[in-house]
Amino acid sequence: MLATLLIAVPVARSETLRVGSKRFTESTILGEILTQTAQRTTPAEHVEGMGNTAILFEALRSGAIDLYPEYLGTIELEILHHDRAGASLAEVDRELAPLGLAVDIPLGFENSYAIGVRRDTAQALHLRTISDLANRPQLRIGLSHEFLGRADGWPALARRYGLTVRASGLDHGLAYEALAAHQVDAIDLYTTDAKIARYDIQVLVDDLGFFPRYDAVVLYRRSVPQRFPQAWAALKALAGSIDQGRMIALNGAAELDHRSARDIARSFLARSDVAAARRGFRDLLFGEDFARLARQHVVLVVLSVLAASIVGIPLGVAAARRPRLGGLILGVVSALQTIPALALLAALIPLLGAIGTRPALLALFIFALLPIVRNTAVGLAQVPEVLRQAATALGARSLARLWLIELPLALPVILAGIRTAAVISVGTATIAAFVGAGGFGERISIGLALNDGRMMLAGALPAAALALAFEASFSTLEWLARRPTRLRA
Repeated sequence: MLATLLIAVPVARSETLRVGSKRFTESTILGEILTQTAQRTTPAEHVEGMGNTAILFEALRSGAIDLYPEYLGTIELEILHHDRAGASLAEVDRELAPLGLAVDIPLGFENSYAIGVRRDTAQALHLRTISDLANRPQLRIGLSHEFLGRADGWPALARRYGLTVRASGLDHGLAYEALAAHQVDAIDLYTTDAKIARYDIQVLVDDLGFFPRYDAVVLYRRSVPQRFPQAWAALKALAGSIDQGRMIALNGAAELDHRSARDIARSFLARSDVAAARRGFRDLLFGEDFARLARQHVVLVVLSVLAASIVGIPLGVAAARRPRLGGLILGVVSALQTIPALALLAALIPLLGAIGTRPALLALFIFALLPIVRNTAVGLAQVPEVLRQAATALGARSLARLWLIELPLALPVILAGIRTAAVISVGTATIAAFVGAGGFGERISIGLALNDGRMMLAGALPAAALALAFEASFSTLEWLARRPTRLRA
């Protein structure tokens, strides 16, 4: 049943050009610029805040998206696994061809990694270069999770510079505030970050030349120019249109002026310097994406809980009737519940060979199992033995006794388990946006990427309201299930 539900969900619409972006400000803005450029000639959709390089690359290979903004150094080191970067655009393009991918449209600026510290820290400890960190093992370094795991990230940087200081993971959208609040002493940053000047950060000199060039380009499926010729011609016109200063200004419009990526892209493409008025929170909350996100969120919850009920109730019956087997069943579903949600999603992507709705549904199904299985087993165990014996004495076989006597009496407890699973699923479904499955988590991931509390709240409030709606619905069903019992009594 679950497999049927997963296969029935479409992954992408072939008639629409799908543009992806990573979960940080610059990528979101560039993704919106690419999308709005394509929309002038072709239906196009921006799938925002999908995650890190690995997720975007798998989405591109599977066809879930058609293109996304990337950096040449990242393609060489993270995708093609070169020992070092430095190949030309044409050479990288030839290596991508066997994968069905291509790279083109150099946008005109470079955004390299760097290490930054507060200026007062740099002055007090005489920090000017990354090499100077080697003599300061007491420093607290907070790094983005992607930088911690990249081939060209922290492990290789620490080896090159002989750094022994321990680094901790920190979301890039919160790093500058953590640095300003003295919660960390150094962070990784991008050279086009608008907050460098605002927070008076000193960028340490890469004195050993560790970081390669990260020229901004477009990574795309090789079939895109043939499938969307008009959109591709429009996108090609963007080559060289964004220099370093312009990109810093675009990032500043998002992070400092709190403008939306959509408005920033619209202003950029119109070559207008007029600041767009910020939308009121009501308009943001009930924006044009509200119906789509609500539909996606409800579908994720309903399908996953329905599938978990179809599988979980029989497992609960087996657990109640066979105590030894029941211990094994409850042990397995309890163990599955302990897996971190993001880790489970990451593990399911290669297993299913796709990102998007399928791994999200399967993950939610797994997390919904425990309360349903446990409550079914507990509900059946609470059925008075005298009623079972009476049914047997009247000639009821085991299956008939289960269907006519035991399950109806256990129904309120079973519904309570399904209710718990549904409410949990509403909250857990917010992480589905990190793999491109949509829902209100899409707003939360965008808010994290842009450090925009209003956007995060616009995603969290509808999700909370949805949880309350499911809670109220199942409360009513439980009351109705208990009512006949009261009348018979």
